[in-house]
Amino acid sequence: MKIYAVGGAVRDALLGLPVKDRDWVVVGATPEDMVARGFKPVGRDFPVFLHPQTREEYALARTERKTAPGYAGFVFHTSPDVTLEDDLIRRDLTINAIAQTEDGSLVDPHDGRADIAAKILRHISPAFAEDPVRILRVARFAARFADFTVAPETMALMRAMVAAGEVDALVAERVWQELAKGLMEAKPSRMFELLRECGALVRLLPELDALWGVPQRADYHPEIDTGVHVMMVVDMAARLEAPLPARFAALTHDLGKAKTPADILPRHHGHEHKSVAMIEPLCERLRVPTECRDVARLAARYHGDMHRVAELRPDTVLRILEHCDVLRRPERFAQVLLACEADYRGRLGWEERDYAPAAIWRTALAAVNAVDAGAIARDTMRNAGADGAKASLTIAENIHVARVDALRMALR
Repeated sequence: MKIYAVGGAVRDALLGLPVKDRDWVVVGATPEDMVARGFKPVGRDFPVFLHPQTREEYALARTERKTAPGYAGFVFHTSPDVTLEDDLIRRDLTINAIAQTEDGSLVDPHDGRADIAAKILRHISPAFAEDPVRILRVARFAARFADFTVAPETMALMRAMVAAGEVDALVAERVWQELAKGLMEAKPSRMFELLRECGALVRLLPELDALWGVPQRADYHPEIDTGVHVMMVVDMAARLEAPLPARFAALTHDLGKAKTPADILPRHHGHEHKSVAMIEPLCERLRVPTECRDVARLAARYHGDMHRVAELRPDTVLRILEHCDVLRRPERFAQVLLACEADYRGRLGWEERDYAPAAIWRTALAAVNAVDAGAIARDTMRNAGADGAKASLTIAENIHVARVDALRMALR
């Protein structure tokens, strides 16, 4: 039995990056051998085991055979006579098909080190075309390694896969999983630009793909093109180290601009409500988590108001805060505000501008929080006497008045 480190850990070490997770492949062993050594079996589709001490994953060397369309249409084969080379050739990219022996030497049958040096993402074999998830993985790696380029032959193969309908067989959960990982990379825009280049974006996210070529007012958007703007926004969200819900909101905040009638372009009156209406079915289709959906809807609806808070009346500011459920969910409002900052600064030449509205909204939130609703309720009940129904109405009214007054003073 021989054990090799494989995949991302070897790649990242060669790139001089921190190694977070290690994967191992075991050659010359059976499942019974692994269990006898104390490993715990966890794999459902093929034998994967957890190390009894480190809890790292050890997979038996395997081959695979395509049996049906889509991500799940494979049959896997493991046995002690499956070699390391058999296992490595089934992987996606050359940079991910480098193994390291226990003494530290490298096994690199597909010249992954040369592609790392040349900064190229290149598929290993024609078997790449059998798994459509690999299109998403290549796009995600492009977002992670922003200075890498995709080999022309790999791009051509990805386009052929899209044309053959392989992308249409992807399950929603796996699409979201890869998109979410791509959004959390250093330059998320590269993922979506690469998916657009190979033709996959219009199949997976047609709402987003439709934004390219839609003009905006040059005085507010020097970059003009809406698709370009959205890519700048997601990259700004990454620069701001925003969490996933805020980055998803950055991606989807302007979807409604694709629905603007041609006769009013480059203005986009009412695009906020259109964006909200488009986010709901998109999230349902891709099984997007509730928190991401909710932050996206709020950012889409209110990003214009968030930018011009200095022009809003105190009662309008309060209405927006209440709609965001800011007293119970301040962390969600913080993510909406972060997505709006990314929208504001995700414009050509605006990247280094200060987002002044953020300080105003934080001041407004502090003013609302400072209102003692309990004391107002007690005073209202005392003044109302025993009429509970009347008191329950006036409590809400009095709290509202107090919060508007507090906002008026704080924002003056």
